[in-house]
Amino acid sequence: MVFRKELNKRSPLRIFERCLHGGLGRGNIGVVTSRKGVGKSAMLIGVALDDLLQDRQVLHVSVQQSVGHLSRFYDEIFRDLAASSGLEDLSETRLAMVKNRHLLSYGDKEFTVDRLRESLEFLAEHAEFEPRSVIIDGWPDFGELDEDEMRALKELAGDKQVEVWITALRHREGQERDERDVPVDVARLDEHLSVIVRLEPRQDHVHLRIVKDHENRELADLHIELDPKTLLLRWG
Repeated sequence: MVFRKELNKRSPLRIFERCLHGGLGRGNIGVVTSRKGVGKSAMLIGVALDDLLQDRQVLHVSVQQSVGHLSRFYDEIFRDLAASSGLEDLSETRLAMVKNRHLLSYGDKEFTVDRLRESLEFLAEHAEFEPRSVIIDGWPDFGELDEDEMRALKELAGDKQVEVWITALRHREGQERDERDVPVDVARLDEHLSVIVRLEPRQDHVHLRIVKDHENRELADLHIELDPKTLLLRWG
């Protein structure tokens, strides 16, 4: 049996951080890109759970999915994580994680960076909640995104000193890509993005590949994968 601190030390995300020379970092934006249904949401929850296990506050924003749906998704992944690791202090850990987590839901076309800023300021003032990480799942549509909105998100990340993770849909075919195999709709905003991670489906797992690591030209080969059955990150 293991306890929370030991579970965190064993997490494959420690390798992820080292490969990214310390991780995403406060004030920066990271993008997870893949085809639809490959596991972007599961990976983002894995990142959020890792922060929560370290007693860091996390704001998770979902576009289109309800708070109830998102909460159940967290519970499902946490239960699998606890069962697979033999977590001892299960109830105590779950209560601490729920306390340090705030979930928000927006309908399609309702989310804006200005609204996110308002939410962060409200939570700081009235709930003493100042997250280390902000997860935005289901936004943006890079094909329609105005660069000013991405610039505003980068400014917000810097102002609030948060790490921001967002998602990008990568179509199977007919989508123009750059020499890194990154969709050009994403690549055109490269100056605002610090990290890009691609999820690549294989026969029995989903491989994580670093496509951009800040300003580092040599990219590490991640030996981390996502289990499509349990939706847990694991060693590759």
